[in-house]
Amino acid sequence: MSVNSDKSDINWGPATGVGSMPGGDAREAAKTVTGSFEEFPYLAELPARGPGADMIGRTTGLLVEVWAHVEPSGWRVSDRPGRDTRRARSWLGEDLDALEEFTQGYEGPLKVQAVGPWTLAAALELRNGEAALGDSGACRDLAGSLAEGLRAHLAEVRRRVPGARLVLQLDEPSLTAVLRGQIRTASGYRTHRAPDRQVVEGALRDVIGVHDGPVIVHSCAPDVPFALLRRAGVAGVSFDFGLLTERDEEAIGEAVEGGTKLFAGVVPGTDTALSDPAGSVMGVRTLWRRLGLNPGTLAESVVITPSCGLAGASPAYARAALAHCVRAARSLADNPE
Repeated sequence: MSVNSDKSDINWGPATGVGSMPGGDAREAAKTVTGSFEEFPYLAELPARGPGADMIGRTTGLLVEVWAHVEPSGWRVSDRPGRDTRRARSWLGEDLDALEEFTQGYEGPLKVQAVGPWTLAAALELRNGEAALGDSGACRDLAGSLAEGLRAHLAEVRRRVPGARLVLQLDEPSLTAVLRGQIRTASGYRTHRAPDRQVVEGALRDVIGVHDGPVIVHSCAPDVPFALLRRAGVAGVSFDFGLLTERDEEAIGEAVEGGTKLFAGVVPGTDTALSDPAGSVMGVRTLWRRLGLNPGTLAESVVITPSCGLAGASPAYARAALAHCVRAARSLADNPE
């Protein structure tokens, strides 16, 4: 089977989450996620536990032959694995144990998340305190290490949940800032030069290539580079729907017509009063009409999610938001017009 056919024949669920959840109880998070998204669960992240459970620390724990530790300024490359690496790996193990417990016999799509190569390069400091982004060789090494680490991580998840069709999500909230040369140096007085767009695309393509199933990229920043991501080979793009502008519409229309799945973040990620489910997806319906797309394709083209992770939400709101995503997706499927 070719990679492309494997990436397109997955039966996506109607709704899922982005990644992070509030609190520090892995079993409670797994129970909530699998109970809310019976058709498209995901491996929850719990950054409230501290360094190593945050998205950068968690991903550094996956790297091969690259280690990191926490400094006051953030995560920095180390000579050897230390306490922070062990803690990151231990928490990931806890999360996998909990997921395995609550997905016994599950068959269907299952999403796992890791930080993508460019957000990682923008956040991880080299020994001199500057971001890896400023060193093209370090960027290449990081992307290679990440690719190897993801290959092993996906194999581990596959072993624990053998009936799952894995979907890999790369979190790239800093990608637009990287492309625009807006990532600040350690002094704060300058910014790192933007890497060549073909280099950015190539590194993404290499990391995407480690998974023989679908890969999506998530960014809750404005101006998501839809066209670049599609060229790099993503099967879907996850974004905060509320940040879209008219500038994005042509790229979105082309993405939908090209078969790219849209993970539309329409449910707020922090505590607020939730509108009725139909109201939450009204903007998606309106966009479809404006683009002249067939309303009948809405449910198959769109997965409904929160606008970003739920780490900053209360546990009660997080549960309500996940349930709301499912109801909003049902509303979209039942009444696409």
